[in-house]
Amino acid sequence: MSTADRESDQAGMVRRLVLVQHLLLVVLVVVGVARALATGTAPLPLLLASAALLLWYAVGARAASVRLREPGPRSSGRTDGGLRAGGWWLLGLVACWLVATAVSPDLVWVAFSVWLLAGHLLPLRGAVVLGLLVLVVVVARGGHAEGWSTAAVVGPSVGALFALALSRGLQALVRDNAERRRLIASLVAAQEEAEELHAELAQAQREAGVLAERTRLSRDIHDTLAQGFSSILLLARAGTATDDPVGQRRLLDQIGASAADHLDEARRVVGALAPAPLESGLTDAVRRIAGRFEDETGVEAQVRVDGDVGGLPPPLEVTLLRTAQTALANVRQHASAHRVVLTLAEAGESVRLDVVDDGRGFVPGEETGARRETPSRGGYGLRAARERLRELGGDLEVESGPGRGTAVSAHVPRGTGRAPRRSW
Repeated sequence: MSTADRESDQAGMVRRLVLVQHLLLVVLVVVGVARALATGTAPLPLLLASAALLLWYAVGARAASVRLREPGPRSSGRTDGGLRAGGWWLLGLVACWLVATAVSPDLVWVAFSVWLLAGHLLPLRGAVVLGLLVLVVVVARGGHAEGWSTAAVVGPSVGALFALALSRGLQALVRDNAERRRLIASLVAAQEEAEELHAELAQAQREAGVLAERTRLSRDIHDTLAQGFSSILLLARAGTATDDPVGQRRLLDQIGASAADHLDEARRVVGALAPAPLESGLTDAVRRIAGRFEDETGVEAQVRVDGDVGGLPPPLEVTLLRTAQTALANVRQHASAHRVVLTLAEAGESVRLDVVDDGRGFVPGEETGARRETPSRGGYGLRAARERLRELGGDLEVESGPGRGTAVSAHVPRGTGRAPRRSW
């Protein structure tokens, strides 16, 4: 059975108990009046007293029902500065009952309903005090027919105790039910808040995914298309600067080959596939881009391999290849070098890539400050390469000086599991 079903059953039980309480008082009054009339009690005073008792009860019955369904906080026996409206109504009901009892002792057993109401409407101490006073009246008037006896004292006492215990137990049950409802409402509110937080977290993750994908695309576009366009632009400028038909033809062939290669690379980037040069391994890919660089620029490009640098996870190979492409692009555009050496080396648990040229060099701090590393003015490639390497647990260092060439050194741990998201 679900929690909602249990609550519904308990609420139905409370309603039935309230109805039984109302019917009990009516039955006790009717039976008392019938017995009193049978014993010769004057009808008019009896009917007036009984009518007043029932009318007063009907006026305050709603208060008793509300107190049953919505009990207040647990009482320590104090009246909290005075009786509530239900308590005053109960005292009025006791007064009506005393009048009816004075008219006929047969109405004394309406006291059972009074004991029940005392347990519902009064704090425990007040209910006990009122119950004892009513018990005294019952015992005093209850032996009118047979005279005083043990049963005349024990019977009402047991009835009073039972009525008070029953009413207090019912109050505890209703109070626990109300507390359970408040707890369930609190849990529902907490669940709704958790769902809202989950939705916010999911939105934040989606935004982070979008940002990561944009970062990936910006890196790949820079490392492939932008460098390809830069290469084609330099070759085209070289072609316009010479009148040698053979040289122009060779440059046009190089432009066509570079455009075809980078078009294929663009398709692979869009399809999120591995770069074509890596299909035969990192070493061959670096040699291939170095050979193309030498053909296009006339700058001698040498590749050295020191140790075992094969068998790397694809994210490591891609990152090192992109770093080599970025370094060569910087040599092409800024270094005015005659020779560049690319070294792939095994360094313990890491793999290192060094790109060293004999160009004009620069002051790293001044170059960074002048360029502010904006994609529109250049300088973005090394920053993106450094971010890629750091995502894999590696790093990138640049050493240079005016007239001393430039050395770009990248290293990354072999076999790291922290791969960038779809870096290729």
